Amino acid sequence: MDGNDNGSMGKCPVMHGGNTASKSSVMSWWPNSLNLDILHQKDSKTNPMDSDFDYRKEVQNLDVEALKQDLHALMTDSQEWWPADWGHYGGFMIRMAWHSAGTYRLADGRGGGGTGSLRFAPLNSWPDNVSLDKARRLLWPIKKKYGNKLSWADLMILAGNIAYESMGLKTFGFAFGREDIWHPEIDTYWGAEKEWLADSDGRYEDMENPASMENPLAAVQMGLIYVNPEGVNGQSDPIRSGLHVRETFKRMAMNDEETAALTAGGHTVGKCHGNGDAGTLAAEPEAGEIETQGFGWGNPKGTGTASMAISSGIEGAWTTDPTKFDMGYFKLLFGYEWELKKSPAGASQWEPIGIKEEDKPLDASDPTIRRNPIMTDADMAMKMDPIYREICERFMADPEYFKDTFARAWFKLTHRDMGPKERYLGPDAPQETLIWQDPVPAGNTGYDVEAVKARIADSGLSLEEKVSTAWDSARTYRGSDMRGGANGARIRLAPQKDWEGNEPARLAKVLGVLEGIANDTGASIADVIVLAGSQGVEDAAKAAGFDISVPFIPGRGDATDEMTDAASFEPLEPLADGYRNWMKKDYVTSPEEMMLDRTQLMGLTAPEMTVLIGGMRAMGTNYGGTKHGVFTDRVGALTPDFFVNLTDMRYSWHPVEGGIYEIRERGTENVKWTATRADLVFGSNSILRSYAEVYAQDGNAEKFVKDFVAAWVKVMNADRFDVAA
Repeated sequence: MDGNDNGSMGKCPVMHGGNTASKSSVMSWWPNSLNLDILHQKDSKTNPMDSDFDYRKEVQNLDVEALKQDLHALMTDSQEWWPADWGHYGGFMIRMAWHSAGTYRLADGRGGGGTGSLRFAPLNSWPDNVSLDKARRLLWPIKKKYGNKLSWADLMILAGNIAYESMGLKTFGFAFGREDIWHPEIDTYWGAEKEWLADSDGRYEDMENPASMENPLAAVQMGLIYVNPEGVNGQSDPIRSGLHVRETFKRMAMNDEETAALTAGGHTVGKCHGNGDAGTLAAEPEAGEIETQGFGWGNPKGTGTASMAISSGIEGAWTTDPTKFDMGYFKLLFGYEWELKKSPAGASQWEPIGIKEEDKPLDASDPTIRRNPIMTDADMAMKMDPIYREICERFMADPEYFKDTFARAWFKLTHRDMGPKERYLGPDAPQETLIWQDPVPAGNTGYDVEAVKARIADSGLSLEEKVSTAWDSARTYRGSDMRGGANGARIRLAPQKDWEGNEPARLAKVLGVLEGIANDTGASIADVIVLAGSQGVEDAAKAAGFDISVPFIPGRGDATDEMTDAASFEPLEPLADGYRNWMKKDYVTSPEEMMLDRTQLMGLTAPEMTVLIGGMRAMGTNYGGTKHGVFTDRVGALTPDFFVNLTDMRYSWHPVEGGIYEIRERGTENVKWTATRADLVFGSNSILRSYAEVYAQDGNAEKFVKDFVAAWVKVMNADRFDVAA
């Protein structure tokens, strides 16, 4: 999944052009201007709730049993305005939950069902999400009834869970706690294509090598959740499809067994809809006329449901009884030979040869008619790909094993972006600890913090070593899926201990000292790492003339190798860190855009980013000890010198080779300092310069220290889900 080691310009590890001005914005006059909107995702101005509203507290007052009863009743309460297939909305609700959660990708943790983003563009109008606007409207009476105690994000996933239960599956559990957002997630890059379902070629360096797909993407085409059901670029080839299914699900954090279970279990119920010409459908929700009131894909035939519906273009059910969770998928897929045919909508689909009449599913609207079942190219891959076939044969030999594997994979799919188990709420949250939840044992809180700090002070470690190690430990946190961070001290475990950005030799030296202090004092290594960094900040502030104490909360735990899914941590490796002025290599994306991406993942604002950059430069914590951006003669003192000298017109700025700039004294042209783009952007971008000027002003040195400490503590505590915010 790295895709970053081909050629001198690595593939973009973050969104291409995602941080430059939109053509529809007032900044379209300056298309290359750095767009800071990615850092305003949590802007409270878009949130209609009261400032003291806390969903995680509110949901704990929810009558869960009453809610579940209402959802069970909804499944078979077919509405005239959108009748249910076979009188059961189960398949429909499962598709909605799946497509809400299934956008998650491991590379950057973005996507997923944790925010209710399916309500907004572009997801609400993706071709793969045709008619899911109707599923949300079916849920509206329930959402209306439970109000602020129930988020859309929780409701959409729970509806899929209840759908499976109503059709006979014992699910693994369900956790509440997903908080709604109130506008589109502008920080998520879905691809560079300018049209829906464009050929996949542009996403890959080599279409025959699925692993060459552009990072951080996971789906094969713009507007699809996973893969094209008709085959790669619409060309049927189950073996080839299987390779792309494997890569896509890998990028969504699923292994082969989980992938096979999800495919089979997902297609055990419900049907595809393609009984007509998709070209006759009205516009998607975001393009609809005002009188459509957010409904999209209107069908000129009338009801647009069951036998008349059009969504994927493929037409038919996968199993004999599409409203029951059973082994019917395997019975038909492996019990018959299949041939490629066309649906009424003209889509390629597989149909069985010589199927018995009793094995055909009933028509979704007329129980007097039986129809041929269908399979997609991805389904045929489960039979023709040797690895998937072997897994499916194990499932067929042990139906209970299949059901349990699917239930666990479904739980993982719908909860992967919720973070650790400590964040789960509700009576049905499972107690079992799963490795993909990144478990961390509780840490000790009874040790003498001041004694630990005294040992650190006498350790001989430099300020730069202490601050850099703490930063590197904490910077992996990403709020997109609540993974990474300092808690667990996984910086001392594989793969993090060997990451280039962590300077393995320096890291090993520092850890060797700090682990000894932890062993002697009863503190966790994780706490000692953070304490060391915080003590370094205190020392730097003191050198600047300010006697401050960095707030610290003990109790971090130390994870072990057995608690760590090392492979799933590989995508968390930083490929650049503007805070330590480092890039692993040159990328298509600019250093400043990559800095914004990391900042957004860490949950920081633009002002917090600004003050942290200035402070890190002043303390001399650059990667490898480089001097780029260290605009001060007092290295190691927490001063605002970075901003003072950046805005000082006694100097001029000149590009030299390798993306480096020289800051020269006017008149003499003597080189005073050097810089990177990640430094100079704080003087060139009008918004960032306005922040820089605040700290450059006379009399704001104390404010600078105060703001730096607050932002530092936020980073160190970002993953402390065990304590109140």
